[in-house]
Amino acid sequence: MASFTLHGIPVSRGISIGRAHLLTPAALDVKHYLVPQEQVEAEVKRLQDAIAAVHRNLQELWTDLPKDAPTELGAFIDVHALILSDPLISEAPLDIIRMRHYNAEWALVTQIDELSAQFDEIEDEYLRERKQDIQQVAERVLKVLMGTALSVPPILGGDDDYHPQMIVVAHDISPADMLAFRDRSFIGFVTDVGGQNSHTAIVARSLDIPAAVGMSQASRLVEQDDWIIVDGDAGVVICNPSQLVLEQYRARQAALGKARKRLLKLKKTPAVTKDGTAIRLLANIELPDDCPHALEAGANGVGLFRSEFLFMARGADGLKIPSEDEQFEQYRRAVVAMKGRPVTIRTLDVGADKPLDPTEHTALNPALGLRAIRYCLAEPQLFLTQLRAILRASAFGKVRILIPMLAHAFEIDQTLNMIEQAKAQLREQNIKYDPEVEVGAMIEIPAAALALPMFVKRMDFLSIGTNDLIQYTLAIDRVDYEVAHLYNPLHPAVLQLIGMTIAAGQKAGIDVAVCGEMAGDIKLTRLLLGMGLREFSMHPAQLLAVKQEILGADLARIVPRMRRIMRSMEPNEIAEAVEQLQLI
Repeated sequence: MASFTLHGIPVSRGISIGRAHLLTPAALDVKHYLVPQEQVEAEVKRLQDAIAAVHRNLQELWTDLPKDAPTELGAFIDVHALILSDPLISEAPLDIIRMRHYNAEWALVTQIDELSAQFDEIEDEYLRERKQDIQQVAERVLKVLMGTALSVPPILGGDDDYHPQMIVVAHDISPADMLAFRDRSFIGFVTDVGGQNSHTAIVARSLDIPAAVGMSQASRLVEQDDWIIVDGDAGVVICNPSQLVLEQYRARQAALGKARKRLLKLKKTPAVTKDGTAIRLLANIELPDDCPHALEAGANGVGLFRSEFLFMARGADGLKIPSEDEQFEQYRRAVVAMKGRPVTIRTLDVGADKPLDPTEHTALNPALGLRAIRYCLAEPQLFLTQLRAILRASAFGKVRILIPMLAHAFEIDQTLNMIEQAKAQLREQNIKYDPEVEVGAMIEIPAAALALPMFVKRMDFLSIGTNDLIQYTLAIDRVDYEVAHLYNPLHPAVLQLIGMTIAAGQKAGIDVAVCGEMAGDIKLTRLLLGMGLREFSMHPAQLLAVKQEILGADLARIVPRMRRIMRSMEPNEIAEAVEQLQLI
């Protein structure tokens, strides 16, 4: 068969070589017909029974989770169970059956399409990709209604070093379905949809399995049992490769395997450059249960605790806002688990573009609307509740508070005033907290990077959110496939903003970290070191590879070259110079 190559979004590093196992979406085979009046309630019950069956299945999956399963899997199963309980999923389709006489499958797909359209308007990539959760839940219900089930091939065996293992190819795949493959010979994932923050991406990184998403037509072009190569580093899938290409990738795969074994020896090695400069390596987490993975990777602390996950995970059953005690307990668990290492908790990063209730979404351009700190300042009681919970956790270890999306001096001042108000409320109740807790700002809007003096004057530390900074600077949505090729962390304007931020922090004597995707990209480690960055925060799975780059870096040789890079305005020159940094 003819060989061809597909290009998508790299989300989990490494190389996989195996046979394609295709998963066909049930939604493609949904029949549309009208139900007679006398059969409407029977059709309603058929959908109710299917939803109940999926609830039972999710509960069984959660109960049977292996002890070594990534914490993200259990969390995502919880999210799917909550979504399934939401009236928008469990009740609205029943109304469609009763009012329009649609069959159960048609009614469910109609409702899901309407909800998906609402999520398509969300600008923030993380929350927009939560649309996939709704579609994945619906997919499970459809499979029950249609009598189909996830097809999992038997475990393969044999002594051949290259016996064909399974690479799952699908339009999309849910974390719950990924569990069905966990104990099988699956070695990679390829999906048509998704981005850096899709659940497929997050779980693939947690499992340390090569994956590429955003392939658009992979599930239609790849055929069952085709030989395919997944290059997770480049986001490339090669279907039916030639023998020469196959041998080249097998050699690369073997080399990567040896390199990973060497990385494990670096866990306890301090992150220090060749010239003796110490670097702090921190972990990004979503849940307290991620902390053991951070410690196992040798993290010096948590550089980004995405607190919105605690809120979003509860949004599907109407319990939209966790109480102060519930939040406190989660923050406390993370602080205690990190055993004295600092835990940086980012305050709630939701709003019009991250709706706790999708039906409340009204903004025409949500990324420029009421989000993050703007949302929190507009909801002072919600914000004070979270601040009190975070402050209470500071009594159990080193806690830092990180504020997202700041752009104006009055936003900073209002935020700091509210933190003081939260402290005063705790003092009145004789509740312990760290009175010296540090407060930092996310630098993720160009205006913030261009107005750094007002930030360093007021804040204790800065953290650069490169994902949003790049998107806002270039006006590029990196999960919009039509413009994703324009998303470029090496654009001279982006480098200037990052460099300015690091330099301003150094001059003011305050810490500056990078907590976006750039921090975990080993191709950019020396670039950031040359800019003066001394604090990196990333997914735990990326930490050892970044540490290896740091150990081999000589700042005395990198910094002069970095100055020339910063003076350049030619993208090709910058890209070539960054590649050269890898060689010195």
